[in-house]
Amino acid sequence: MPTTAPRLLGRVRQAIRVRHLSYRTEESYVGWIKRYVRFHRDETGRPRHPSELGSAHVAAFLNHLANERDVAASTQTQALSALLFLYDAVLDQPLGQMNDLVRARKPRRLPVVLTPSEVEAVLGRLSGTSHLVASLLYGAGLRLSGCLRLRVKDLDFERHTITVREGKGNRDRVTLLPATLGSTLQRQVAFARARHEDDLAEGFGEAKLPHALARKYPSAAREIGWQFVFPSARRSADPRTGRIHRHHLSPSTVQRAVRRAAQQAGLAKPVTPHVFRHSFATHLLENGYDIRTVQELLGHKKVQTTQIYTHVLNRPGLGVLSPLDRLPG
Repeated sequence: MPTTAPRLLGRVRQAIRVRHLSYRTEESYVGWIKRYVRFHRDETGRPRHPSELGSAHVAAFLNHLANERDVAASTQTQALSALLFLYDAVLDQPLGQMNDLVRARKPRRLPVVLTPSEVEAVLGRLSGTSHLVASLLYGAGLRLSGCLRLRVKDLDFERHTITVREGKGNRDRVTLLPATLGSTLQRQVAFARARHEDDLAEGFGEAKLPHALARKYPSAAREIGWQFVFPSARRSADPRTGRIHRHHLSPSTVQRAVRRAAQQAGLAKPVTPHVFRHSFATHLLENGYDIRTVQELLGHKKVQTTQIYTHVLNRPGLGVLSPLDRLPG
């Protein structure tokens, strides 16, 4: 890598943090910029600095992803977003039109949806925290990341609501807290409180606060309201600041548990935690709830996004008798 690479990546990270983008976005963008630099080498084989390249080089890299690597459309879009950010926010060299760009095709896919009995079968084979998390995904329509990022203050047991902070698109929303999970969630909060008190007794217990809240409210990080509802089993260092916090439960823990439960239930469908969110939306529509209500609960910006679930309901041939069933005997 050129000697300027560390400085370049440092500027990228700084620009991302100034804009309060997530750590996942930071790692993704830095990764794509590294791949882009390594893709374009000079005659000696050394990577070229992005400031020496332009829109044609970006298009060549993205075309390579689509044609040679056969990446998904969302993957190519992610790479494009990273490079647009690099040239716009870091290098101050906005890219022009990329007329030669080949966009990876995004095939139309219907979401995987479980029947109520299949949901019950999978949940019945989960236990402990994984069971509670999966129940929330199905009962409140949460994404796995949004569920694991819940803070104690986001649960309102009197109003039976859950506030999802900084969801997809950096939007807040309110969804329902299933009544059947009320007592279980209260026990989970009591567990989080006890773990937090142990951390405080050992000289830790500061939650990682979003953006500049730590400076605005210096004592908030040690309050129970800001602790994660589903705390990790161990403390860890923040990759950006190095400070020791107790982060939330790892998504992979729930993902593995759900996959194993679906296999034990004998389901042939590919079941991931996100399938519970799809099932939540579909079952609400099946039960006659208005699509605008479902849109609001899911946090979709456009109703067209929610309408994908109506296609799941529109089963082809419904009410038509198959000619096979008309054969005598």
